[in-house]
Amino acid sequence: MNTQNKEFNTIAELLSALADGEMIVLCDNADRENEGDLVMAAEKVTAEAINFMAGEARGLICLSLTPQKCQELNIQLMVPHDDNDSSHKTNFTVSIDAKHGTSTGISAADRAKTIQTTIANDSKPEELVRPGHIFPLMAHPDGVMGRNGHTEAANELVKMAGLTEAAVIVEIMNPDGTMARVPELLKFAAKHQLKIGQIADLIASKK
Repeated sequence: MNTQNKEFNTIAELLSALADGEMIVLCDNADRENEGDLVMAAEKVTAEAINFMAGEARGLICLSLTPQKCQELNIQLMVPHDDNDSSHKTNFTVSIDAKHGTSTGISAADRAKTIQTTIANDSKPEELVRPGHIFPLMAHPDGVMGRNGHTEAANELVKMAGLTEAAVIVEIMNPDGTMARVPELLKFAAKHQLKIGQIADLIASKK
């Protein structure tokens, strides 16, 4: 099945950009959130990237993690699965900061440090403090086939790109505070010379 729209980049092009440390724009379906996120491989994140996300995308900067990583670091869900009443069952965990190498936790450099600390292969629960200024999201164990969200798609894409299975994602808002839809997202990607793709194409590639 091929849902590829010529306005969007191919999955291969998205993977190449992520592997090179670039951000991409990732769109979900119009009948779901109808939103786009900036996505970057967590292992490639920098203070400059966090600052760009905060200033240009304007949404909530989150860190998508595997259930295994959350378990290893004792990062607990904000509410149990059965009590999650959010419309798309997003698995927010308790927020975190790095215990060492940060000040208040909110600066771009501090948030980048928290992300780097969290995804390190040898990271330990005691290296994080709770609550904090980075908002982890626990991905569905079955990826986009279990839940077709930005969280799962971002994790799958960075893994397919040969990188650590963790991604930094943030919703893209218009300057007036409304959510950017596909026409605005295409313009955003063109303005910042970013690749743009669809979760639907990732799902289609697995069928």
